[in-house]
Amino acid sequence: MTSTGPLLTLSSDLPGAIGQSVRIAGWVHRLRELGGVTFMVVRDGAGLVQVVNRVSDPMLPDLTPETVVEVSGVVVAEARAPGGFEIHQPLVHVLDEPVEALPLHLGGPELAVGLDTRLNHAGLALRHPQVRRVFRVQAALAAGFRQALTDQNFVEVYTPKILGSATEGGANVFTLNYFDRDAFLAQSPQFYKQMLVGVFGRVFEVAPVFRAEPHDTGRHLSQYTSLDAEVGFIESHHTVMRILREALAVMMNEIERTVPDAPRLPVIPAEIPVIHFTEALARISDAVGQDVTGEPDLSPAHEAWLGEWARDEAGSEFLFVQGYPTVKRPFYTMPDPDRPASSRSFDLLFRGQEIVTGGQRLHRYGDYRAALAARGMAEAGLAGYLETFRCGMPPHGGFAIGLERLTARLMGLSNIREATLFPRDMKRLAP
Repeated sequence: MTSTGPLLTLSSDLPGAIGQSVRIAGWVHRLRELGGVTFMVVRDGAGLVQVVNRVSDPMLPDLTPETVVEVSGVVVAEARAPGGFEIHQPLVHVLDEPVEALPLHLGGPELAVGLDTRLNHAGLALRHPQVRRVFRVQAALAAGFRQALTDQNFVEVYTPKILGSATEGGANVFTLNYFDRDAFLAQSPQFYKQMLVGVFGRVFEVAPVFRAEPHDTGRHLSQYTSLDAEVGFIESHHTVMRILREALAVMMNEIERTVPDAPRLPVIPAEIPVIHFTEALARISDAVGQDVTGEPDLSPAHEAWLGEWARDEAGSEFLFVQGYPTVKRPFYTMPDPDRPASSRSFDLLFRGQEIVTGGQRLHRYGDYRAALAARGMAEAGLAGYLETFRCGMPPHGGFAIGLERLTARLMGLSNIREATLFPRDMKRLAP
């Protein structure tokens, strides 16, 4: 095997290579001349690096943004340069060039275009450092989630996304033709992760889910990534809440560890404050001067108010709301034995928006049959699921985190589509 030169170096590794010859590769991010010196900023997958040419080279001024280049040179410390270093004595080799004028300008500190324009040209817009940073944070969240649950002896699983029946029931499912019969895209891995508690005891999954909800808002998507966990042998839903709290702490630590320009990260309290759903509505009613105690769920405005209340009263950006009405939760949700109209379920609000739903599930076969009958739901199509509970299941529960929604909230984004690589919603199927 013949060596062709030094190994390719990422921009993130250059601080440890001061004084050494390296070879980098990436895209021309911006280019300018000043006093006979050419300054070229190259963007690779890890960041930006400035290349300085102090000798006349007719090729450099003719390069256009997004030209793909290889650059060999010597790493020099320079506090004024991006990252605190730059490359001198460069040799530049062009690998490819844009064939037409770019629809977006990526060289500025911000991507100054509207959301629709950005999404229409997502493959290019995602190259901008400001945009790309969102997804580095998102990747760290997913990595931290995996690490947290693996450390607690959970097993990662991979469940089907084409189903013979709708997991959550209702009409908000995508139907497809599956060899001349109806099938559905999974609304969640709920049935399967419960079944797998009977196999492994503790399981988690990171995977897409699909919701045919006719909402065209800044917080809804038709496809999003769900971070799901399910655990057996719990005492109550509070066990699940403790596991979730630990997972979030590891996720934030992973961002701090791996993302150099991370956003302001929240402090995860040792005990996240908890409020019962009925108490939450009572407090909101008193605060706004309007009786909302009969509401079956929290509106976005209610969530926002509770977020401010938790921040002001408990100094927390997180708040658990537990005890949602049983009739508004899926049939598999455990009622509170002391308050049957309330469930052993919860939402976790972060900065005034729901990012997690979870709770304790039913685990006895007779309770499942009763719950289905009470809601007028047929057992047909649920044979494999219900068999699990005929064969003995422990008390169990779990949760699901909306990855894009958490990312958007953490990054202070106003629209969940800004935290989605290639969004799918009521109007968008491309790119």
